[in-house]
Amino acid sequence: MLRLSKMTDYAVAVLAHLARGPAVQTAPGIALATLMPEPTVAKVLKTLAASGLVTSLRGARGGYRLSRPLADIPVAEVITAIDGPIALTACVEGSPTVCEQQGSCPMSGRWLRVNDAIREALSAITLADMLESTPPPAIAAPPMMAIEGVL
Repeated sequence: MLRLSKMTDYAVAVLAHLARGPAVQTAPGIALATLMPEPTVAKVLKTLAASGLVTSLRGARGGYRLSRPLADIPVAEVITAIDGPIALTACVEGSPTVCEQQGSCPMSGRWLRVNDAIREALSAITLADMLESTPPPAIAAPPMMAIEGVL
């Protein structure tokens, strides 16, 4: 199963919050507003700042702000900033692990096309696109069933 880390999910939520709120916000303020633990928010902000997605400002009016609008931030860039290069298997370029069977595996290098397609798809979707999407429909409760003798 292809699954993003919780930290990437938190990073998207933090970036979305930064876009909606005042221009400069503090880690404690973001934590309070998003209901995330403050140490987690601080860690996410530090990583996002190191990757250039947010800018940190020092001083009495310091905090964090977006480096650019959400429309200019592809989802792939957030994933890469938090989790590292998008690599489905160990045999694709940028994978943090090395495949032990790379020399003898018949699939060696064959995952590259799939990996590239996923990376391209994630690069084509911005955080603004995600926020503009219509929210999923509410899950309707199942209809009440009459229980014999009760109604």
